[in-house]
Amino acid sequence: MGRRRAPELYRAPFPLYALQVDPSTGLLIAAGGGGAAKTGIKNGVHFLQLEQINGRLSASLLHSHDTETRATMNLALAGNILAAGQDAHCQLLRFQTHQQKGKNKAEKAGSKEQGPRQRKGTAPAEKKSGAETHQEGAELRVENLQAVQTDFGPDPLQKVVCFNHDNTLLASGGTDGYIRVWKVPSLEKVLEFKAHEGEIEDLALGPDGKLVTVGWDLKASVWQKDQLVTQLHWQENGPTFSNTPYRYQACRFGQVPDQPASLRLFTVQIPHKRLRQPQPCYLTAWDGSTFLPLRTKSCGHEVISCLSVSESGTFLGLGTVTGSVAIYIAFSLQRLYYVKEAHGIVVTDVAFLPEKGRGPELLGSHETALFSVAVDSRCQMHLLPSRRSVPVWLLLLLCVGLIVMTILLLQSAFPGFL
Repeated sequence: MGRRRAPELYRAPFPLYALQVDPSTGLLIAAGGGGAAKTGIKNGVHFLQLEQINGRLSASLLHSHDTETRATMNLALAGNILAAGQDAHCQLLRFQTHQQKGKNKAEKAGSKEQGPRQRKGTAPAEKKSGAETHQEGAELRVENLQAVQTDFGPDPLQKVVCFNHDNTLLASGGTDGYIRVWKVPSLEKVLEFKAHEGEIEDLALGPDGKLVTVGWDLKASVWQKDQLVTQLHWQENGPTFSNTPYRYQACRFGQVPDQPASLRLFTVQIPHKRLRQPQPCYLTAWDGSTFLPLRTKSCGHEVISCLSVSESGTFLGLGTVTGSVAIYIAFSLQRLYYVKEAHGIVVTDVAFLPEKGRGPELLGSHETALFSVAVDSRCQMHLLPSRRSVPVWLLLLLCVGLIVMTILLLQSAFPGFL
């Protein structure tokens, strides 16, 4: 039996590092590039239109935004504003979509679309801010807003960026171990503090203003502004390893299904050093208010590279350094879906199709959809079929049938029972 494969949704002309999905427009936004090296590999942000065509989810390139010499390594989305991590800087972009009025069309940049739906024609990407792309009645305009340097280490690099719950602030972290918080869209700095010794690997902002950071110093910390609230200890209710140091690789807040006022925090722990005999990685679910560990489970021996939580908090998506992709149930941390080496190289980001806006229309009969990107320039789609459940009326009918059969058997065994 052949290896399970995930459908390839799109292939870019450069390595892909970051991914976002806009729920209102159904746009899939993928970004990356070859950096400043003169290799001929471009840098850009591609806007893909998601559509259902003949019962299949398809993506077509709607717009290619050229980022010149800077590759986008991380993205955050707030409405129609993107925060793009480019080298040591954060660049804000604003995009707008509307129906095309004229008949003129600009040809797309990048490689030919590789998904089920393909459109002809390629052309160099636009070189100036505010360039437009017109395709089949759709028009998208992207403009550069403010930009600011967010990291000041010896080899500066912004590694993560995140908006707060009302999109008025964004937080950034990088190689110098500092968290910096900025107003949106002015990018005026409002807070700066040292969070970790060494690089910050990930951060997550909760709706109550609490900030969770994880770093290469093996620590995971909870902050209220610049004040340390607590540190996370995932091994309190989990496995202990005296000779294997673990570090936190990723952290994400998620809703608790059917409990809109509650939050869960999810973290991934990986071995800090690679050993000859691979050690397991772990997923941990935390109470979002007390930050006590609720459940920890192994997620295999492949080193986890990225984590995503679905909009409703029902599912977790994982990518690995060996290119595998998996979907877990957030409540039980049980694995539902797995494709080994889907990309064959490190998965750099994963993102779920939102469950609001155009999400239900695009999902069709599937329960969820996870998108993954990797250094191999491909964007793949991972569909989870709806889990079948027995209708309530059928259960009631079976119960009535069992009761009737039991009475008939008793009547035949013991005449005059009734």
